[in-house]
Amino acid sequence: MELQLNNGVAMPALGFGVYQIPPEDTAAAVAEALRVGYRLIDTAAVYGNERAVGEAIRDSGIPRDEIFIETKVWISDYGYEETLHAFDKSAAKLGVDTIDLLLLHQALPGDFEKTLAAYRALEKLLASGRVRAIGVSNFMVNHLQTLRRNTNVTPAVNQIEVHPFFHQRQVRDLNAALGIVTQAWSPIGGITDYSGNGTTSTFEAETIRHIADEVGRTPAQVMLAWHLQQGRAAIPKSVTPERIAENFQIFDMQLTSVQIAALDDLETGQRGGPEPEDLTLETAGKDIPEA
Repeated sequence: MELQLNNGVAMPALGFGVYQIPPEDTAAAVAEALRVGYRLIDTAAVYGNERAVGEAIRDSGIPRDEIFIETKVWISDYGYEETLHAFDKSAAKLGVDTIDLLLLHQALPGDFEKTLAAYRALEKLLASGRVRAIGVSNFMVNHLQTLRRNTNVTPAVNQIEVHPFFHQRQVRDLNAALGIVTQAWSPIGGITDYSGNGTTSTFEAETIRHIADEVGRTPAQVMLAWHLQQGRAAIPKSVTPERIAENFQIFDMQLTSVQIAALDDLETGQRGGPEPEDLTLETAGKDIPEA
């Protein structure tokens, strides 16, 4: 299943994420994901595992043009020339000439001029053909509005935290209005023990387990189908071969409108990841090594 981005590039709707996978475990996890059928791999400069992602892709024997590589520039490399160099670092670590989708990992609310300069560098990379599509991650409504007023290319993707307990409807609505694909990170509430009522994780939530029983699938599969049926991309992550395969086996299932509405009703407004407005270089800056 593919989604067409606003510049005509086709992107797999379901990808494999490598956030928090140690570099020494990344190649094996990506190799397994590619083996079971994933064709989008999502990484980031700050994850420290781009090199292992590239290794797994090269060793897979799958033609490069059949794999969609997505990575992100970290805030420490924002600025026009700095971001151009950040591309060089990521491309070298990945071992590729072209990156399919390059995102700004976060907005820098306290220095948005630096964010804009970084995005203009992405526009240059896009125009030169070194990236096939550009976008952002964790951009809120005000960030997107300011970006659009001051740059030329509408982001193709905005990767944000979305799962049944946290929906970010306003951001998703603006993404849709601008023709930006919403790509869900932590799509099954996986980076921590997200809670619906203070004690229940997404995997233990009664509503999700009930729907899973109704359709004869796992809670994770139900949550991923919830994303895809509403037109969102999703990038689940796992290092367990059985779960990597399980998360990919969702294209033959269909939730009813009643089941989707029940999942929608789980919204709590509780963010699991960091608050985008609080991000600063002082608190989150991290040097990204050279290739």
